[in-house]
Formats: sequence, structure tokens, C-alpha cells
Amino acid sequence: ASARSIICPQQRRTRYVRAPKMLTAKHLCRRFGHNRIAAARSLVSAPQRVRPPRPTQRFIRRRHFADDIIPIAFVDSRDGQTYAIEAEVGKTVLDAALDNEVDIEAACGGELACSTCHVILEQALYDKLEPPDEEEEDMLDLAWGLEDTSRLCCQIKVSPQLKDAKFVIPEDPDI
Repeated sequence: ASARSIICPQQRRTRYVRAPKMLTAKHLCRRFGHNRIAAARSLVSAPQRVRPPRPTQRFIRRRHFADDIIPIAFVDSRDGQTYAIEAEVGKTVLDAALDNEVDIEAACGGELACSTCHVILEQALYDKLEPPDEEEEDMLDLAWGLEDTSRLCCQIKVSPQLKDAKFVIPEDPDI
């Protein structure tokens, strides 16, 4: 126990008094009331009181229903190989192609900064989709093998109207 000396002015003698180390919770309740105990707690223990997220919430797989997965196909005009894949509704056609290891370059990663994900659509499918915006048309001007029905597959969202769609990957003359 630590002790300190206090000189009492009236009696002119030295008394030794024990200095309290810390107030207990019982004393804090008496002095400050039950509601103020939480404020007196150490801030170090605050992160320990926070519950971490339950790990099962992060790893719940989404259920796939009949409308969530759409079959589409890519035809590589370089070697004639056809990739029949299943695409998830809501993703872009480029993401579906890359997820299923279709041989398409996509140098910019789908950011509309290049034309390496250029594909050619059938006329009926091209007419069903929304027309390309001005930025996409500017990028398509830089693409090889440009056709009237050319699109950048990073700008096409997978939807039920793309069921059994065929996307042709044009041949690059530089390869």
C-alpha cells in the first residue's frame, strides 16, 4: 500500500494516511448513481464489448431460381470454338464471360476505357437491347471488325431477354 504523509496544522504532528488505489464499483454507485457507472468504465474494454459479425452471415450462398441463370453462348471467330455458359442475371455479359473462362481480352476490366471486349450480336438481339450510349460508340469506333450490330459486352447487362443469345468475338487482324 502506498502511504503519504500529511501534516495536520492543528496538532502539528505527522499522520500517515493510506491513499486509495481505485474506487470499487460499490463506491462509484454510492457517489455517482447506478446510471453513471458505465461512464466510469475504462475505454479499453469498450472494443471487447462490441460483438464481431457472425461468420455465417458472410458465407450464406444465394439461392438460384429459374430466372437467375440464363444460358448464353460465345463464338470465337478466330478458331470457331463455341463457349456455352450460364450467366447470372444482373451481371454484365463481360463478367459472365470472364467467370466462365471465355477467351476475351477485356484489357480495362469493364471500365469502358478500351474496345477489347467488342462482340457482334445477331440483328434480332441487337434490336431488343437499349441502343449504345455515346461513350460506347466512341470506343466502338476504335474496335477491329466493326459491324452494324457491334457492342461492348462490358456495357450489356444479363437479363432474361438474353436467353440463348449468341455473341461472336471478332477476329483481331493484329494477332
